[in-house]
Formats: sequence, C-alpha cells, structure tokens
Amino acid sequence: MSRDSQLKDRWEELIVKLSAKFSDGDPMDIDGIIYLIGIQELGQYHRTYKKEEKVNLMHIAICKLLEPYGYYEFEFFDEEGWPHYIVKETLPPLKAGEQSVLMKEAIVNYFVERAFIL
Repeated sequence: MSRDSQLKDRWEELIVKLSAKFSDGDPMDIDGIIYLIGIQELGQYHRTYKKEEKVNLMHIAICKLLEPYGYYEFEFFDEEGWPHYIVKETLPPLKAGEQSVLMKEAIVNYFVERAFIL
C-alpha cells in the first residue's frame, strides 16, 4: 500500500471514529479535529472556552502536531496548566494542498501513537 493511500485510509477511519464520538456522526472537519487535540493536550475537558481560548487551543494542537517534524518544541506549562512551545524552525512556504497533507499526516500520526486508529 502506498504512503498516500495509507494516509487516505487512516484519515477516513479517523473521521468516521471521531465523528461518531464527538459530532453525532456528522463528518468532522480538520479544524474541529485540531480543536479536539488542543483540548486533549490541555487536559481541561469539562469547561467552556472563550473565543480567544479556542484560538489558543488550536495553536497548542498545531504545535503538538508539528513538534515531531522539528518545527516546535515544548517549553513549559504555565500556572494555569497551558502548554507553551517555542519555534525551532520556521515552516517552509507550502501550497494549500501541501499544507493540508502535512496536517492530515500529523493528525493521523497523533492518533496512531495513541492507538485510537491503527
């Protein structure tokens, strides 16, 4: 199986599983999944987030997702439990399709590492 077809299959499996669990079966989009990862990484599940906090949750997720690629490095948790990252390497300019593939690959790897999908 090619890398692209494996990514496609894993992505579809992930969408089905997450959509069933978090959106009553309506297909989740990539932003919704990134938001969920941010909540997972923060670990504060049962609370309401303000708009700015939601943006910060997505930033946390993106940093976590791109950390294995060498773009970010975890630095510390602040007094409220929010993780902070430093930029290790600037992302190269990517076309929209390339950016989408990178994020999908990073998201799939995140959930494979946690044994949510195989």
